[in-house]
Amino acid sequence: MKFNGLNFSERSKQVQFHLGVQDLDLALSTDKLTVLTDTSSTEQRSFHKAWERSNKLSLMFMRMTVANNIKSTILVTDNAKEFMKSVKNLSQSESADKSRDGTLMGTLTTIKYDGSRTMHGHVTEMENIASRLRSMGVKVDESFLVQFIINSLPSEYGTFQINYNTIKDKWNVNELQSMLIQ
Repeated sequence: MKFNGLNFSERSKQVQFHLGVQDLDLALSTDKLTVLTDTSSTEQRSFHKAWERSNKLSLMFMRMTVANNIKSTILVTDNAKEFMKSVKNLSQSESADKSRDGTLMGTLTTIKYDGSRTMHGHVTEMENIASRLRSMGVKVDESFLVQFIINSLPSEYGTFQINYNTIKDKWNVNELQSMLIQ
């Protein structure tokens, strides 16, 4: 999975894990030493060499894990730690928030039940999407969510949909889920 501007938290953990396993995370965990001089110790020279290698390979790896459509928006730098900060800032920008909102709303309004999971799992997924939208300040009324769930059902549920639309009561998500599972 590539970093797409919306998945920084998950993706950064994966990148740090991969770099750590390969012992290439030094540039992400420490700052570069000051410039080497004639009086620099062997230990400082060794650390500097290891840091340079870590930084170069970390940058190459991280750049490969960025989706092409957002590469131009990331700070051009030769420092892996700065690159990671730039990616984080991009993911926390207002445009990323709007994009994330739009993606989640699109998913919520177009998701269809295809039988690949249980009905309970389908309803729960839709509730989770609505919950994520609410946590980002988007209002998702329960009656709208119920209607989105009903609209996500395949044609085999046509009778169920007609019956729901003809009754006077409005169900909450739990009631709808109970009826669908029956």
